[in-house]
Amino acid sequence: MSRPFRFKQFSVAHDKCAMKVNTDGVLLGAWTDVSRADKILDIGTGTGVIALMLAQRNPKATVTAIDIDQDAYLQATENTIVSPWSDRLSVQHVSLQEMMGDTLYDLIVSNPPYFINDYISDDAQRNLARHGSSLPYADLINGVARLLSPDGQASIILPYFNVEQFLIMAAEKGLYLSQRTDVVAVRDREPYVSMLALSRLYTIPRRNSITIQEASGTFTDEYRHLTQDFYLKF
Repeated sequence: MSRPFRFKQFSVAHDKCAMKVNTDGVLLGAWTDVSRADKILDIGTGTGVIALMLAQRNPKATVTAIDIDQDAYLQATENTIVSPWSDRLSVQHVSLQEMMGDTLYDLIVSNPPYFINDYISDDAQRNLARHGSSLPYADLINGVARLLSPDGQASIILPYFNVEQFLIMAAEKGLYLSQRTDVVAVRDREPYVSMLALSRLYTIPRRNSITIQEASGTFTDEYRHLTQDFYLKF
């Protein structure tokens, strides 16, 4: 059994989940603007780490986390129950496509299954967590458009090479890019993912980048600063 991943204010067990706590999720949880969000939806929550990070960052927000995988749902439920914010967190075993109700969310966040065209492994649970067949881009965009409040924002992390395709599809549903941060794993390499902020308001988007590690292997100051409220090592 793998040990829980310990953050400064909470711990995340991930022994039941196909996808463990990873850099992409932590980046999105730290980067996303939560300042105006009273109601938050985390799509494909996995371990629940992003939902927990957002609950820590906004003490007034209620967070609903959903996942289609039974083990992920159980794991996220366990992690939220033992957290300091259990009264503001709820986990549902439901897909985005099946999610019903009249609730609109001020913030929708997702680290979706995104290896859309890549090799599919023999691990069915891992495939469900990381491949686009369970949550195609069209379904993700339609779900966000349906559940986002008029003034709300969606925050999504995607592979760098899929961003333009996704943004074209999102614009067709009235969701427009307001901010984009490209993520570079090691200094002077090409970005591998991008974090996107979308809203219903058409604006000139801001764009920047963040580098995680120097060529020497040390973490950059910008990455430390972004994640310092969470990682014990920072």
